[in-house]
Amino acid sequence: MQLAEQTVLVTGGGRGLGARIVAAFAEAGARVVINYRNSGSTAEELAAKFGPEQAVALPADVTDAGQVAELFSRAEAHFGAAVSTVVNNALADFSFNGDARSGAADISWSEFETQFSGSVRGALNTTQQALHGMRGQRFGRIINIGTNLFQNPVVPYHDYTAAKAALLSLTRTLAADLGQHNVTVNMVSGGLLRTTDASAATPDEVFDLIAASTPLRKVTTPDELADAVLFFASPWARSVTGQNLMVDGGLVMN
Repeated sequence: MQLAEQTVLVTGGGRGLGARIVAAFAEAGARVVINYRNSGSTAEELAAKFGPEQAVALPADVTDAGQVAELFSRAEAHFGAAVSTVVNNALADFSFNGDARSGAADISWSEFETQFSGSVRGALNTTQQALHGMRGQRFGRIINIGTNLFQNPVVPYHDYTAAKAALLSLTRTLAADLGQHNVTVNMVSGGLLRTTDASAATPDEVFDLIAASTPLRKVTTPDELADAVLFFASPWARSVTGQNLMVDGGLVMN
């Protein structure tokens, strides 16, 4: 299925990286569902930019299965088509500020639960809701947003990193399970992005250090990561599943 034929749900699409992914799909001609939890005003502004035939902003907490079911129902009613592509980008409340992180001696299990719920439960909820439509179309693309930190833990964000590592495992088991329905499941893993709402607290010297450590001598932007997301949704990736693509300027090489 060409990008322009797809109906794409981007969770956490109202701001930051999610908003850039939304714009990239819309600019490629896709219909886009902009999911948000707290960023209603920016999500509505983004939807208005592309118009109701191409974009709609819909609220839902993706950790709540009932809200996700309502999200999919409203999306299909709006566009008259089932969601074909899901980008699991929503992030539980988190700030990439290394100085403010919880260390090994004092991090609480509740912090882990928050991140696991946002990353793993959220992705499971959206995947399960999308499956009926994907099976009916004999086409589906699920793209999870990960991190390079579990291969290069330069800052020990224990809870966030563990949750994204679990999401990679879910990515691969889902890929093995759903391939028979022509549904691919992949992950795009960036490093620190310059700049999103989540990375706004990161000091400039950290960005500079990361840039100096990469072969490309620069920090990856949200636009550059969005390009990789579109690749996995595109026909060029039709035989790619269960993969984790690092988009970090070569900082981590597989």
